[in-house]
Amino acid sequence: MDKLRITGGRTLKGEVTISGAKNAALPEMCAALLTDEPVRLLNVPRLHDVATMRRLLNNMGVKTETHGERGGMSFQAADPIQPEAPYELVKTMRASVLALGPLLARFGHAKVSLPGGCAIGSRPVDQHIKGLQAMGAEIVVEHGYMVARLPQGRSRLHGARIATDMVTVTGTENFLMAAALAEGETLLENAAQEPEIPDLCEMLIAMGAKIEGHGTSRIHIQGVERLHGCTHQVVADRIEAGTFLCAVAATGGDVVLRHANAHHLDAVIDKLLEAGAEIEAGAEAAGAFIRIRSTGRLKAQSFRTTEYPGFPTDMQAQFMALNCIAEGTAKVTETIFENRFMHVNELVRLGARIQTDGKVAVVEGIDRLSGATVMATDLRASASLVIAGLVAEGQTVVDRIYHLDRGYDQMEEKLRGIGADIVRFK
Repeated sequence: MDKLRITGGRTLKGEVTISGAKNAALPEMCAALLTDEPVRLLNVPRLHDVATMRRLLNNMGVKTETHGERGGMSFQAADPIQPEAPYELVKTMRASVLALGPLLARFGHAKVSLPGGCAIGSRPVDQHIKGLQAMGAEIVVEHGYMVARLPQGRSRLHGARIATDMVTVTGTENFLMAAALAEGETLLENAAQEPEIPDLCEMLIAMGAKIEGHGTSRIHIQGVERLHGCTHQVVADRIEAGTFLCAVAATGGDVVLRHANAHHLDAVIDKLLEAGAEIEAGAEAAGAFIRIRSTGRLKAQSFRTTEYPGFPTDMQAQFMALNCIAEGTAKVTETIFENRFMHVNELVRLGARIQTDGKVAVVEGIDRLSGATVMATDLRASASLVIAGLVAEGQTVVDRIYHLDRGYDQMEEKLRGIGADIVRFK
């Protein structure tokens, strides 16, 4: 397995181009199942999860191609399509459940494996099942698979009011794709508002869907009989951008993030400003940008993770790494996933002072960390250990970085391009 060797102590300067968002690209790849016409996506990130989703679609019979240097990929789900997502592929990526809605909506039946376990906590699919059942689907869970079909005599799902028990991003995405081809109107209440949701909606609208209210907690979808192909550019990855912001804030330096949208990171940027970093944002002919400058030791910041537009759980570990070497003490409260403090023990190996009690971690900032060998336990934990390694004295080795490759497009190359001493090795 690949590892990263980091020699800490360097400030970061220059420019980084932020890639397309994994959490937008994956559902948008599944949206190609809604039509038999070609769908082209631009700015698709080069990630392990994207490659896995491509294999899953290929396995169903979808034709896929890669185009050029702009992260272009095309998909065509022309008949015959085998509407099944087997365990061998689904077990490695929970986002595979996003195939359920579009397969059921277009083909009237689907067989999708239940996702495997997740290191950061349970993410139950019962909300997906309840919502699709409200739209008329008959779904049974047997032998580890969700087997869904339309009732006898029906050719389409029907519109419904769906109010989930909790905010669910992938659930909202599944309902959106299913409702786009349903008969009548669907109302999603308590819908997720993350930027990846309106990005998917804009793609569906470009395919001929009728959607209003996306970006709010109430989304109206008027179903249509068929959708057509489109070309769509994947929104920039706000979590990648936030990770680089924390890296620069921790190490010091002056970096411009290209294609990064500050409006998608309000909660994170507010905390960085309170910590003492200087941040400006705007738009140029080349697109949106964020510039961060950091000098001296920052002030520790307490925060509580919550659904968008609150502080994202996917930024908790990275900001905790920043707090480890900040001035003062901070309290971090994790409300989304029950097992998302697994990076704490690895940060402690680097000298961090952190105490946890259930959903709360108390971080006492120290002057410096010291390099050591650490092990990544999940995607965002990996990023936090990289940030910690960038500021630690001596060398840090981060093991099991296949987690990192699931969600960051060539992270070590981008960091090296702005001055980090970081290499990949086996």
